[in-house]
Amino acid sequence: MSGSILILAGRRPGAVDALAEAHGVGDKCLVPVAGRAMIAHVLENASLTPATRIFVSTHHLTLLDDLADPVVERLGVRLVIVPAADNLADSVLAVADQAEFPLFITTADNCLLTAATIAEIGDEAARLGVGAGVALARREDVLAVHPEGQRRFYEFSDVAVSNCNAYWIGDRAALKAAEAFRGGGQFVKKPIRVMQAFGLVNLLRFRFGLGPIHHIFQRISRHLKVDIAPLLVSNGATAIDVDNDRSLRVTEALMKRPDIVNPRPSCHGTPAERDGAGERPLAVTR
Repeated sequence: MSGSILILAGRRPGAVDALAEAHGVGDKCLVPVAGRAMIAHVLENASLTPATRIFVSTHHLTLLDDLADPVVERLGVRLVIVPAADNLADSVLAVADQAEFPLFITTADNCLLTAATIAEIGDEAARLGVGAGVALARREDVLAVHPEGQRRFYEFSDVAVSNCNAYWIGDRAALKAAEAFRGGGQFVKKPIRVMQAFGLVNLLRFRFGLGPIHHIFQRISRHLKVDIAPLLVSNGATAIDVDNDRSLRVTEALMKRPDIVNPRPSCHGTPAERDGAGERPLAVTR
């Protein structure tokens, strides 16, 4: 994927991250994972992509001094630190004038996100011809990787998925999709934020899986006035981020497995094959 990558590494206003506190570091993104700050793993995989710039949005403006990881020097001028806003939408919009599109957005705790999956997400967005996308992993793929890796899934009539904390914005016009996240972090865990962004009917469909996943995203697209699609990834580990001691231990265990850090194609086949030979790609009609 060409374009830019944005890594969200800010703090929630007024909140103290329990994991950072337990490890004696000033920011969660500096918590050690397999002997390396968690954000260094994300930067490492981002460095393996063709992205021209890799932005890190943070309240910790001396982050690079405290990080002290070789990946910083390797990235050189490709790495840009930007001040984080108090909500996700403004943190995304803050880099819009500096970024080349498409813009890939992820979080600093997404240690198992690989360069191959970043490319897969971009390819799937291009195949579907949409302006924006949300990366999701199927329940069976996540549980096959580790039965305790992720416990929260969203049930649709055709598939159960987990959020991968990875988003794709195709161009400046599609930045309207970022407005859905103005309320702050943990968006999908806050029903009032989903309702404000998606509308009440779409909230009910999303929360209770009332219909196929692509159909529900079509409805959300019409509400947001931007074509947004679910981008299903093949590597279930992508849905496992580092939120607590349990997920940290799971992540460190998975990092020792070559099939996770260098995954082969999923048994589900390519995205087009998974959708079915007779099914047309998602096309949103406003």
